[in-house]
Amino acid sequence: MTSFNKSVAQKLSKLSDADIEKLFSSIACERDCLSAIIESLSLGLIILDKDYKIILANKAAERLLPFSVRPLPKNDSSRLWELVADADIAAFFKNCFETKKANASEEFSAQTSGGSVRFAQVNVSPLVQDKELTGSIVSVRDVTESKNQSILLRRMESLAGLTNLAASVAHEIKNPLGAISIHIQLLQKAVKKARESDGLLPDQKFLEKYIDVVNDEISNLNKIVMDFLFAVRPINASLELIQPNPLLKQFAEFFEPEFSSKNAQVKLALSEESPRLLIDQKLFRELVTNLAQNSLAAIQEKFAQTSGGLFEIRSAIKDNKFVLLIKDNGAGMSEKTLARVFEPYYTTKASGTGLGLTMVYKIVQEFSGDIQVQSKEGEGAAFIITLPIPQTDRRLLEAK
Repeated sequence: MTSFNKSVAQKLSKLSDADIEKLFSSIACERDCLSAIIESLSLGLIILDKDYKIILANKAAERLLPFSVRPLPKNDSSRLWELVADADIAAFFKNCFETKKANASEEFSAQTSGGSVRFAQVNVSPLVQDKELTGSIVSVRDVTESKNQSILLRRMESLAGLTNLAASVAHEIKNPLGAISIHIQLLQKAVKKARESDGLLPDQKFLEKYIDVVNDEISNLNKIVMDFLFAVRPINASLELIQPNPLLKQFAEFFEPEFSSKNAQVKLALSEESPRLLIDQKLFRELVTNLAQNSLAAIQEKFAQTSGGLFEIRSAIKDNKFVLLIKDNGAGMSEKTLARVFEPYYTTKASGTGLGLTMVYKIVQEFSGDIQVQSKEGEGAAFIITLPIPQTDRRLLEAK
């Protein structure tokens, strides 16, 4: 209501019937205009009273939040979280009410009927009238496009290193091609010599010897090409908001028997708080599995048949980020190896491809995170992975 209408309302008893009709017509016009503006917003908006009962909700809010009842009932006695079908979102609203959070914000993901994942940012802020808290305002914003844009940008950045990778592959291909060329030339000379003399072909074992080498090198070429495609192919991540600690506990239980069979201990120390991260569950498992396999190999190299090997998984929250530490007390790495640890095709193992840690690095980048390595030869290695927490609670500063 405008200040003019307020002043008129205070003198209501002195107004004529025509003036009163004009006043109420003005108020109704303002209300209709405000209602039209709220309904036209692409931002979801819900007005709640002190008991978290819905006073008003626009169409965008009904579209963006998974309500169990549609359309939303008017003058209903149900509280907001009782009308929301998604358990995580409902728990967020209930927690805000029970803990009396004046300002809170969090992101949620939900899978559509078509199989795609949508992301919504939900904010709760105070509703203040005449300097008194009378309820709460819930705003809901669809942030799917901005998420997809940031993912696409990261993928484009990862392709920027394709030139160096292609140069490495070209170098790898040269050796098998050289071997194939030499052995084919030897075969050609042997056949030519035979035709110029008695016309008989060389001994069968003689031919097979060179043909076997050619076939082996062709297999090597095929493997190099397949590894190259594996290294450069964009990661097909299906990112969702997932709690990492329960997954890490499952992984540790899965690894424990294999480590025990090698006389190594698995130690797990997870943070009490387990915020939801924007990750892909399958890729997260691949990341941890790659690091666990490297740790097991390093432990075996150092301890051989003796006991004393230790593999640790720790998590913590620091500076609004989720920090994952994966550590072992195995053989460790030299400074040279440490400097090139994430380079494609770089490996110190006789049977290694040199792509395991490259994939780990790509997955961490896909999760918008960072990875660092600390290691000393003979003392083990520690991989520190830092992943952003998409949205943290925001609280107002207390007035002194």
